[in-house]
Amino acid sequence: MFSRRTLLKSGLAAFSSLSLPSALASAQGYGIAGKQAPELKVNYWIDTQGNETEDTFRLSDHQGKWVFLKCFQSWCPGCHSHGLPAVKKISDALADNPEVVFAGIQTVFEGRSVNTIDKVIKTQKQYGLNFPMGHDPGVERSLTMIDYRTGGTPWMILISPSRQVVYNDFSINADKAIEFLQQATASPPIG
Repeated sequence: MFSRRTLLKSGLAAFSSLSLPSALASAQGYGIAGKQAPELKVNYWIDTQGNETEDTFRLSDHQGKWVFLKCFQSWCPGCHSHGLPAVKKISDALADNPEVVFAGIQTVFEGRSVNTIDKVIKTQKQYGLNFPMGHDPGVERSLTMIDYRTGGTPWMILISPSRQVVYNDFSINADKAIEFLQQATASPPIG
């Protein structure tokens, strides 16, 4: 069992066991695990009900909380076979935990005519995802992909309460992620 202090101090090391094998990401220099999370530069967002909103999901609005970002493309087979079901399972398990927030971002780097704004809404509804979702087409490539050095989609990013990126990789073990976040946010025993 990890103590909350251990998790917060060494989130990177503790969280590394949550990955499914993904030597490809680290071998190719993807991700920014261990670094401060840059603010998101996504201009289009839908709310938890799939309605277009002028509210922007900002990391700075969630200071002191764990932030789980799910990057996807609507036409990505891995997103549909693993990534979106994994984030659904994790977000459902932690839905009542005020210390963990979720956001999805369609990070477009190819297929611009297919990976469109309307697909963000369709994806949210298809998986019953009850968190804000954005559309980041960037210019030639998603700005989120550039800032977080993602290797494509599906991509998972976990940011600690101190805004350190503790996980940044292609896939995740949903059960271990749930356990990790439940332990990381558990109140210390009283007495």
